[in-house]
Amino acid sequence: MRRTISALLVLAMTFTAGWGVAAADPAEPAPQPPAVENAAPATENPPALAAHPPLPLPAPTPAHAAIALLTLTTMPAGWQDRIDLRPVLEVYADGHAVRKPDAVAPERDRNTPPREVNGAVRREVIDAAIAELTALSTADLGVPAAGDGGSQIVDVMPEPPGQDLHVIVYAPDATDGLSAEQQSARKRFADVYRGLLDAFVADR
Repeated sequence: MRRTISALLVLAMTFTAGWGVAAADPAEPAPQPPAVENAAPATENPPALAAHPPLPLPAPTPAHAAIALLTLTTMPAGWQDRIDLRPVLEVYADGHAVRKPDAVAPERDRNTPPREVNGAVRREVIDAAIAELTALSTADLGVPAAGDGGSQIVDVMPEPPGQDLHVIVYAPDATDGLSAEQQSARKRFADVYRGLLDAFVADR
């Protein structure tokens, strides 16, 4: 009887162990949908769209310096109360120049800006004028004994700044009370002033 019971216990344990092993087996994978024919393989980084070639940009127009290298100003007698004083000539480092023929014309209304004429001055004339003005900046130009006779000024403003010159002659047409040396220096200044005005060539 015990052998029978023992045999039944062994058989039951064997059946139970077999069922546990079967329950532990992984389930079969679910069926996958059929692959589509001629499908392009997936890529991690899709190719970038072809970029359009950059459009050519027009070449920039060269700009003149903001400040004139040489500025010629005439202040006629009796113009102290006018605030519309303008240079008669502005010369830039590249030779470009602007002439204002009526800058000191007495008939020009003070509310009307002077007429501007674009042109050029040769480089050798500019260099010679700067050299002479540099020498005249330390010369004695004198102050005539006469009263208000106006003035003429030449400003030299190189870039970069640091060697600016401001040469001024008071009452340029007067000679009273001036030494021969002062008159000679004033004539040199007048030659530079007139030479720059005469060297101006208007654009065509």
